[in-house]
Amino acid sequence: MKVMFDSSVIVAALVVSHQSHSACVQRLNQALQQNIQGVISTHSLAEIYSVMTRLPIQPKISPQLAQKQLTANLKNFEFVPLLVEDYQAAIAQMVSLNIPGGGIFDALIAQAALKANVDQLLTLNPKHFTRLNETIANLVQVPQ
Repeated sequence: MKVMFDSSVIVAALVVSHQSHSACVQRLNQALQQNIQGVISTHSLAEIYSVMTRLPIQPKISPQLAQKQLTANLKNFEFVPLLVEDYQAAIAQMVSLNIPGGGIFDALIAQAALKANVDQLLTLNPKHFTRLNETIANLVQVPQ
């Protein structure tokens, strides 16, 4: 089974104090143990790094620790890079739905999920994805 991990799931899995840590770390461990094929958009790497290094937690997560966590925990993942055509498709979808702003980042993750032909898209923000189209909505799962 191929499972696209949204950045929200990876962050929750790596931050022990996160309210969804248990459910998310369980799914991350499935990918680490190769019981499922973990998939992630290359765009999400930057997003996870950004979120982890600015979380209002103590102690703060240093840039070095964030990089170390990403390297160690995503080593068995399939990385899906997006091309210009993928960005254009995501933007066109946002325009057709009249969704402005930051929703484009979710559309990019959805585009990567389609490109990788995944079976599931794991996220803690299902509404961000279910609004995009029926194909994506059918892939969305919330770790429990």
